[in-house]
This record gives sequence, structure tokens and C-alpha cells, in this order.
Amino acid sequence: MNPDSEPFQLSLNFLTTIILQDLGSNIAFGLISLAIILICLVLSGLFSSSENAYFSLSPSDLIVLNEENSTQSRIALDLINEPTRKTATRRLLATILLMNNLVNIFLVIYSSYVFAKLFSFQSFEWLNITIDPNFLIQVILITFLLVLIGEIIPKIYATQNTLKIVRFMARPLQICYIVFKPFVRLLAASSSIFDKYLKNRMHNISMEEISQAIDIADEVKEIEEKHILKGIISFGNTSVKQIMKPRTEVYCIDIKTDAQQLLKTIMGWSYSRIPVYEDGFDQVRGILYIKDLLPHIHKKTNFNWQELIKPSFYVPEHKKIDDLLEEFQEKRVHMAIVVDEYGGTSGIVTMEDILEEVFGEIKDEFDEDELTYSQLDENTFLFEGKTALNDITKILDLNLDHFYKVRGDADTLGGLLMEIVGGIPVKGETIELDDITFTIESADNRRLKRIKVQLASTENGPNETE
Repeated sequence: MNPDSEPFQLSLNFLTTIILQDLGSNIAFGLISLAIILICLVLSGLFSSSENAYFSLSPSDLIVLNEENSTQSRIALDLINEPTRKTATRRLLATILLMNNLVNIFLVIYSSYVFAKLFSFQSFEWLNITIDPNFLIQVILITFLLVLIGEIIPKIYATQNTLKIVRFMARPLQICYIVFKPFVRLLAASSSIFDKYLKNRMHNISMEEISQAIDIADEVKEIEEKHILKGIISFGNTSVKQIMKPRTEVYCIDIKTDAQQLLKTIMGWSYSRIPVYEDGFDQVRGILYIKDLLPHIHKKTNFNWQELIKPSFYVPEHKKIDDLLEEFQEKRVHMAIVVDEYGGTSGIVTMEDILEEVFGEIKDEFDEDELTYSQLDENTFLFEGKTALNDITKILDLNLDHFYKVRGDADTLGGLLMEIVGGIPVKGETIELDDITFTIESADNRRLKRIKVQLASTENGPNETE
């Protein structure tokens, strides 16, 4: 065809017009699509920043919002407080996550569609693997932009401008909750069911499993550190009866004692608090603080020291020590009288006894450095019958609940052996339990005084683990 001919010129003009129109429509489509993608990224960033802002509000931030007389602050407080704090925060989180995920899903799908429409690359093979450049570019580019602009930058900004984001997003989040209310309520309800499931699952984990997890988690940790961790775990399950000092070992004073005899007696005791009784230890009248006697210590005549007695604090034997510690802090006391179910006095428990349950023996300047046990060889120990089972497990490097199945109500080594035998073992009697052999070294018709404990010998020794 002759290029100068009229039909050729008409064809060329027609093709040029079609190409320009197609190019113009592609540019317009690309600009509109870019604007939509940017809007989605901004929305994703706003929802991500609002999540970080609302759930990092400090008490001082809440006070500021409460004192402000603005609609945004009032709405923000309603979002996290109405009808209750727990329900409101759960619904707020469900709203934010629902909107953020809707925006992100739409952004991924729409950007993939736009990219496929505007660009097209041929797939190729590399190391016998077919690679699609379109898919790779879409995944890398969209994921990078979504994480950077939709997550990282907004959350960093929200940590520095918490109240600004909270106020700005209060009305939009309220509208989103109203529009998507059925879905939000469904998500909030499902999360509460999931919380209950997790809670039940956590309750099914035994103390023994947690103790074993501590042993496995860090085998290079010192034995004392492991005891502290295990003490913290079992803290809420330990009763007062397990750590108290029994009445037979309590130093106390009769309320009828005269002042001079009282001063002579307490000088040799080195205690800062003394229980005071009347007609027997079951009738404790109060606690005498030694510091209150200091102004009278040089008096040669008797004085009415009974007026210095402070009211005593009573606790039952089966009270958990974590609750007792909280009561000690609230009442600002350091000693309690332990009573049994019949109202009789079982012993005393102090703040020091509670702390020692976690951190081990606490020595002060008045404590005598006595040995409560002797180690005869690598596997053989000699204990007093009154030694607490908790101390036995620590010394022998056993699990805290090692004797749980056979101990019954016993708290001491002597009580444990009485529970196993069903009576009072006689001198020379041998009792075997698992890999431990107990031999009664000294006893009378009322109690066990001294017991030899022998561990089964192993290749690595009793206190080592492979």
C-alpha cells in the first residue's frame, strides 16, 4: 500500500487514536488504583496505631482524658469503659482487628488485580523450578509496604503520640463498631470462650510438670536458684500449717509474770516479738513488742508491762501463705497466731517464715548457726524428727511434692514416717520409700527424735542429673 495514499493515512490515524485512548485509560486506571492503594495503606496504619495507642494508655493518660471536656475524649473513655472495662476492651480490640484485617485483605486482593492488569512478565525456569515474576514482585512489594506503612511506622508513631491517636480515632472506631456490631460481638464472644479454654488448660498443668520444666529449661542454673523458682511456683499452694513454728517450739510469756522476771527472761531470748498467754498457750492475749520495753529496761521496780501488749492477729492452719502475706502487708503486722479448727493454738507464723519459703533460710545477727542435720557420706544424712519436709526435699535435691502421695497431713520427717507406718516406729526400725531408706536412730513412745536417711547410690551421685 502506498504510504501517501489516503486509505493508509486514515488507517494510521485510526490506530494512533486507539493506542492513545488505551494508554490514557491505563494511566487513569493506574492513578485511581494508586490512590485507592494509598488510602488502604493509610487506613491500615490508622487501625494499627489505634490498637497500640488504646492498649498502652497509662493511668495518667486516663486522668487527662477524663479531665478534658471534649467529645473525642468522652467517646474514647466510653470505648474502653462501657459497660465494663473487661467487656469494652474486648469489643474494642475485636473492632480494631476486624477493620484492620478487612482493609489488609482488600488491599492485597486489589493490588494483585491492579498489578496483573498493568504489568505482565513471562515466567521462567531456574534450577528446574518455574518462577513467576508477577507473583514474586506482588508478594515482596505489597508485603513490604503493608508491614512498613501499615504496621511498623504507625505503631512507632502511636507510642510517641498516644493521646493524639486516641482522640483522632475515637469517632471512627465508634462508627465501625456500630456498623459491624454483630460481627464484633461474635468475635468478642468467641475470644471469651477461647480464654476459658486456655484457663482450663493452664489449670490442668500440675506443679510437678512445672518443676520438671524448670529443671529441663536451664540445667546449668545453680540448685539454689532452682529452689527459688520452684518456691515461687508452689507459693500459692502452701498452707500456713506447712511453714509455721509449732507450739512446742514457741517462746512465750505468762501474763502474770512480774516485770523484773520478764526483763530477765527476754534478755536471753533475742526475739523482737513475744506471744503473751493466760492460763495456757491456748489463751493468747496478745503480742509484746520488745521495743516497747526499752524505756523501762533500767527500772528497778515492777511496772505494769501488761499495758504494752498489742492485739494478736489470728489465722487458720489451712490459710494459703500468699493470702497471709497480703494480709500482713495490709495490717502492717509481722506475726500471727495459728489456730486449729477447734480454736486451740497450733503455733505462730511470721513474715520471715513466708519469705524463707521462697528464698530459703534467712539468717540475721541473732540466729545461731546450728546444724539441723548431718551428712555422714555422699548418700547418707542424719536428720531430727522435727525437720520440715520442705527442708528435707531441698537438702536432698528432690521435687517439692516428692512425698505428696504418702505424707497425708504430716509436715515433718517424723510425721511422714508415722503416716507411712500407721503408728510410731521403734528404734532401729527401717522404712523404705522409693529409693530412700529411713532408719530410726532415736525415738520414745511419743515422737521420733533422730532419723538416718540413705539415698540409693547412683553412678553420678544423688544430687546430679545426667
